[in-house]
Amino acid sequence: MPQGYKYIDTHAHLYDEAFRNDVAGAVERAVAAGVGLILQPDVDSRERGSMKKLREQFPDVFLNMAGLYPGSVNENWEQEVELVRESALEEGTVAIGEIGLDYHYSKDSADLQKAALKAQLELASELNLPVNIHLREAENDFFEVLDSCRHLGLSGNLHAFSGSFETFRRIEKYGDWYVGIGGVLTFRNARVAESLRKIPLDRIVLETDSPYLTPVPYRGSRNESSYIPIIASAVAGIKGTDIDEVAEVTTSNAEKLFKITRQI
Repeated sequence: MPQGYKYIDTHAHLYDEAFRNDVAGAVERAVAAGVGLILQPDVDSRERGSMKKLREQFPDVFLNMAGLYPGSVNENWEQEVELVRESALEEGTVAIGEIGLDYHYSKDSADLQKAALKAQLELASELNLPVNIHLREAENDFFEVLDSCRHLGLSGNLHAFSGSFETFRRIEKYGDWYVGIGGVLTFRNARVAESLRKIPLDRIVLETDSPYLTPVPYRGSRNESSYIPIIASAVAGIKGTDIDEVAEVTTSNAEKLFKITRQI
C-alpha cells in the first residue's frame, strides 16, 4: 500500500487494451499527480486475468474488485458468479464490482441481470465487502432488487453517477452509500452538476472510469487516472470549497467504504 497519496481513483480499467503500450507510463503519471491508489473494477472471467496481472506488476498502486458486469451476463451467469466468489477471496480484493443493471442497448437479458445482481449482492454481504454499482437506464428495477436485499446491510457506491438528487436520496436510505463522480461532471450542461450541489461532500468518491469518460479539456482522447485532480477541481468549484478539502474528504470516504488502511 502506498505510504502517501492525495487521491484515490475508485474506478479505472487500466488493464484495458487502450493501455497496452503505456500502462507503466499511465501509472507513473497518476502517482506523480498524487493518485497513488487505483481500484480496478472486474468485468468477467475473460478480463480478470489481465486485471490481476496488473496488480501483480504494481502491488502498491492497484487494488481489485471481483464481479460480473451486467453487459457480460448470459445464461452461464451462475458459473461466472462462482468464479467471482473465488476471486473475491483473494488478497487485495476490496469490493464486489462492477455489478448492476444496464438496459441501454436492450432489456432482453433483464431477468438474468437481476438474478446475477441479487446473487452478487448476497455474496458481498456474506464476505462483508462493499459493492460497486453500474446502473444505466434501469433505476426502478435496481431499487426493486436492492429493496429485496435491504436486510443484508449493504454498503457501496453508484459508479459514474449522473443521476438526480432524488436518486441519491433513494440510495442513501439503504445505509452507507456513496456516489462516484468522474469526468462527466466537466461536460457542458452536465445534469450531475445540479445534483452535486445538494449531495454532501462526505458522500462522494472520485473516479475516472479510464479509458472512458475523459474530462474536459482532454475529452475525445483516452482517459487516465492522472486526470483525477481535474475532477476534484470541478467538484471544488461546484461545492464552493478548495481542491485540498475535496481531496482529503473524498479520499477518506474511499478509505472508509473500501476498508483501506493507509500504511504510515
